[in-house]
Parts: sequence; structure tokens; C-alpha cells
Amino acid sequence: MTQDKSVLIVGGGRVGFQTAELLADRGHKVTIIERDPATCEALTDEWMATVIQGDATNPEILTQGGLEKADVVAGLTGQSGVNLAVCMMATRLSPDVRTVARIDHGDGAGYKQFVDAIVYPERAGARVAANEIVGSDVQTLADVTGTLDIMEVLVEEGAPAAGKRLADVRFPAGTLVISDDDGERVAQPDTELRPGRRYVVAVEPDVVEEVMNLLRG
Repeated sequence: MTQDKSVLIVGGGRVGFQTAELLADRGHKVTIIERDPATCEALTDEWMATVIQGDATNPEILTQGGLEKADVVAGLTGQSGVNLAVCMMATRLSPDVRTVARIDHGDGAGYKQFVDAIVYPERAGARVAANEIVGSDVQTLADVTGTLDIMEVLVEEGAPAAGKRLADVRFPAGTLVISDDDGERVAQPDTELRPGRRYVVAVEPDVVEEVMNLLRG
């Protein structure tokens, strides 16, 4: 079965919000911590999810956001120092949590001793931030297709579509399986979706969760 993650995002601006939407579409549980009251209100109006107003550099706010149960903490504010501080504090309070920090300038290599992953969303887009947060089983390949996701998906053992031919799987409209399992041929109706193999899939945002359920379980 798929490993849905509990993700705590610090920063509800454009990058944080877009990343949260992508993760929620993939079936992950997302909580956003945002300091600005107006931004929190806008988030609450736009998106049905947990939004907490507060300063995440305060350990009590971070704990209120569900740090104890979080699989990943992602600092995605516009301030690199804040993001690093939040991630380092999260690791101190919850040593097993994965940490991802947004860095908008300079060479991020030196920061990797403090966090698990560094992202440059202004260069790469929110989809790359989402990739770093959830790991390698579902990876968005590019951020140049508007709202359409082009993803490389690992088919999970026991998923509804695992072991079936494409012709026998009722994918929702807005889905196109592009590659065969060796990545060298275009997928055909008789292409078998083999567990443990990766396939390139184009998915419209409204059906991402349904497609992930079919391929990941």
C-alpha cells in the first residue's frame, strides 16, 4: 500500500500553498503554519485543510501543528534563515522527521549538514519541492506543463491496477500512461502495469488522487 505522509509546511505563500495543493492531490495529509493573519484567512477561504496561525520558530506552535506525528517538516517561507531554523528545531524535537528547507540564494550545499534536502523553488517550481518532501516513489518530471502533472510513478504491489493491462484498467478521463515499463516504448493497450516498475503518466490535477489510488493503492 502507498505510504501517505503527514506533512507540516511552514509558510503559506505562493510556494507553500502550491506545494501543499500538490501533496494533498497525491493523498498526503498537509498542515500549514503561517504567521500572517491575512494569508491564513485567504488560505482557509481557498483550501479545506488545517491552517495554523503562528510563528513556527516557536516550539509550541510547531508542536501544535502536529510535529510529533509528522513524517516531514518543510520550511517554505521566503526567509532562508527561518526555514533552516524551523527544520533544525524540528529535528531536535523529533529526531526521525525528514526536513526540507527552501533556500533562495547562494550555494545550498553547505546547509545539507543541517537538513535532509534543500530546494530552490524560484528556479524549479513547487513540484520539485513536493518531490523532495515525499521521496522517490512518485516524482514530477517537469514544471513546464501548466497544471498538468507529468509524473514517474512506481506501481505498488497490491494496488488495484498492479498486474493488469492498460486496457483492463478504468483510469479516469484526464489520464495518459505514456511509457512502457522499460521506458523505451510508448505504452500500448496491452502494456502490463507490473508491480515494482516505473511508468511515466500524464495526469490532470482533478484526478491525481484517483490515479494514485489505482497505481499505489
